[in-house]
Amino acid sequence: MEATVSKRWLLARLYDPEQTIVDCRFTLGKPQAGRESYEQEHIPGAVYLDLELDLSSPVTEHGGRHPLPDPQVLAARLSRLGISNDTRIVAYDDESGMNAARLWWLLRYLGHEQVFILEDSFGTWKAEKYPVTDHQPIRVPSTFVANVQPQMLAGVDEVRTVSEKTVAAMGDTVNSDSTAPHPVLPILIDSRANDRYQGLNETLDKKAGHIPGALNYFWKNTQNADGSYKSADELQEHFTGLDKDREIIVYCGSGVTACPNVLALEKAGYKNVRLYAGSWSDWISYEDNPIASGEK
Repeated sequence: MEATVSKRWLLARLYDPEQTIVDCRFTLGKPQAGRESYEQEHIPGAVYLDLELDLSSPVTEHGGRHPLPDPQVLAARLSRLGISNDTRIVAYDDESGMNAARLWWLLRYLGHEQVFILEDSFGTWKAEKYPVTDHQPIRVPSTFVANVQPQMLAGVDEVRTVSEKTVAAMGDTVNSDSTAPHPVLPILIDSRANDRYQGLNETLDKKAGHIPGALNYFWKNTQNADGSYKSADELQEHFTGLDKDREIIVYCGSGVTACPNVLALEKAGYKNVRLYAGSWSDWISYEDNPIASGEK
């Protein structure tokens, strides 16, 4: 089954006792807005998880603006919400799926595969007269046991090495007439908008630019105008030129909007995709890390 589900699919299973719906709405710069929106109205039966309080850990010197939550802390939070390892989870938001994708990625990182994203926003759900409520469900605690999948992550040291070797290989290609192949390196993908990638318009982080050697694939370009994900064929065309046999490391500003790109890459048939969770905001927290600007 694909990682996304339709409104009709969810409506038909709205009161399935083996399922938990999770509202992930969150507005950067307005940390209370998501919970307030949830308390006003949400999909019936939904519980709420906050991007910064539940799906991230406190900000420190390194780790970026949204460091990954401690797996045991998140597992305890899920348990209190009545979510077990057998629960099917459907997540939604009103931000083009980026926060829901963060939960999707985190749950898979904890070893939980039965997690899906509603392919439409809450706003679309409501506009099309699907049911909403302000009732907050009473949840019976359960037990969720984390089975962490460390291979899904790439750390700053590895990203630094990949960046250095990629830039060196690019230089060798330009300056050499040799046709000998270069060692196969992971591909770095920057998920931010192109103006941020180029360093032309940085409003969230202290430094502008991108990790040297990274390619730019804006995460919103994986979606249709209504916020639903493009088909597998469309995504394959979108990622044309990326070798499916190579490893891919995806980052963004803080590790959130990279998650929709991870989902889209997997949907397009890329099997070896990892997340640099700290992303750009972690990269620039190390003074010696180089910064590139422009299209290269």
